[in-house]
Amino acid sequence: MKENWEDLANAIVIQAVMDYRRARRRIRLWPDARLEALSRIREVESFIGSWWYYQLTDLDGTKLMAELKEEIVR
Repeated sequence: MKENWEDLANAIVIQAVMDYRRARRRIRLWPDARLEALSRIREVESFIGSWWYYQLTDLDGTKLMAELKEEIVR
């Protein structure tokens, strides 16, 4: 049963990362969607810094955000 919980927790974190990347891409490709994309980015940043995130995973949220922001520079 624990394996199912871990799968769900991992899926939530992965979805947040995908949402963040998608929002960053939207800003570049569709400037008219900027406000909506920025809202999504703030949501994900808030989630990754939240208590809930640290209940779902042992991944360092600060490091994860730094790596996601580094992707933008490249």
